[in-house]
Amino acid sequence: MTDSRRILVVVHTGRAEAVTAALETCEQLLSFGIIPVMTADELVDCRSKSTTPAHLAAINSVLELASDCPVEDLELVMVLGGDGTILKAAEIVREAQTPLMGINLGHVGFLAESERDGLRDAVARAAKRDYLVKERLTLDVSVVVDSKVVYRTWALNEATVEKSARERMLEVVVEVDHRPLSSFGCDGIVMSTPTGSTAYAFSAGGPVVWPSVQALLMVPLSAHALFARPLVINPDSSMAVEVLQRSAGHGVLWCDGRRTFELAPGSRVEVKKSEKPVRLARLHQGPFTDRLVRKFALPVDGWRGPASA
Repeated sequence: MTDSRRILVVVHTGRAEAVTAALETCEQLLSFGIIPVMTADELVDCRSKSTTPAHLAAINSVLELASDCPVEDLELVMVLGGDGTILKAAEIVREAQTPLMGINLGHVGFLAESERDGLRDAVARAAKRDYLVKERLTLDVSVVVDSKVVYRTWALNEATVEKSARERMLEVVVEVDHRPLSSFGCDGIVMSTPTGSTAYAFSAGGPVVWPSVQALLMVPLSAHALFARPLVINPDSSMAVEVLQRSAGHGVLWCDGRRTFELAPGSRVEVKKSEKPVRLARLHQGPFTDRLVRKFALPVDGWRGPASA
């Protein structure tokens, strides 16, 4: 472990605005005596796009993750991008469980803490360690074939079993707490955390669940069944989806839209709460209600608030 402070900067290098923000962040971190760190690919991309002398000096002082700085030496990750970039960063520091501070440069950005215009303040707060760390529930995901585990992964938002061919329906049976619940044809099943309730599960018609609620969600996708409603399940319960042998085609498992595994008929996907949460660094204590209103631009005109005492 080193005595120097090191913060990982993760950026969507496909966006010019994000690269500029990353270079500014590195420059500001160095001014606070903190060493910025980047992954090898992102460091190469940002170095090639550095044009000003200040940015060139900053990027040349950045350490490369793994070769120059082990992930265990990081105190924080500053993520510049949308929710997809935050999911990428969570994957990078999964084992170390380093806190993530997101600066939204995408669209809705539910996981991000601040917007682009608050970047300098966010870096200053990070330098002062002036933030709170909140834990978010995650999922452990296993694929079982012939009673053998053939694949393991995890998810922050959701694990989704989907059909692999557009023209063919997926035949599944779903299970909760090791008991069969129902079988039907569908486009897929979303198994989500509360964090993921505003992602794919939301688009599929699932409920919005406050992040502080400990729960699991199961949301069918275009199911041909009488009983195919979204379910909210105890966080200590287990969920499973079996791709039936009679299914006309294969399925595919997607976790957070980043990790994938093909599911042949007979495959079983098991999902449960993970012992490893994702840790998010928060600068503000505002209620989730305000975040919903802001991110979805919900109309609240006419609200007068509680009656005064």
